[in-house]
Amino acid sequence: MKEQITYDIFEKIDIRLGTVVSVKKNEKARKPSLVVEVDFGEELGIKQSSAQITHYYTEENLKGKQVIGVCNFPEKNIAGVKSQFLVLGAIEKDGKVVLLHPSQTSKNGLKIA
Repeated sequence: MKEQITYDIFEKIDIRLGTVVSVKKNEKARKPSLVVEVDFGEELGIKQSSAQITHYYTEENLKGKQVIGVCNFPEKNIAGVKSQFLVLGAIEKDGKVVLLHPSQTSKNGLKIA
């Protein structure tokens, strides 16, 4: 377990719900990755990220899926892609990522608490 944090620290993390609107392979990435664009609603709009999520997800099965992302990290260049958020997932022992998503469709941009 990592060190404990206070609720004040947790409140600084902007975690939101969004819908994947486009997916393509990140051809420049060293490890297989997808570039995903996610609509986080009116306040944040569409943000993109490069993610190593190719074990279970493809361009075909990810588009239209709702995901959870951390939206207030600084932008980062990942293999030529301007990464604007971190998509959240559970990491299996072998490194495969299982994305977090809501149990029912909800409004884009909802804050996660």
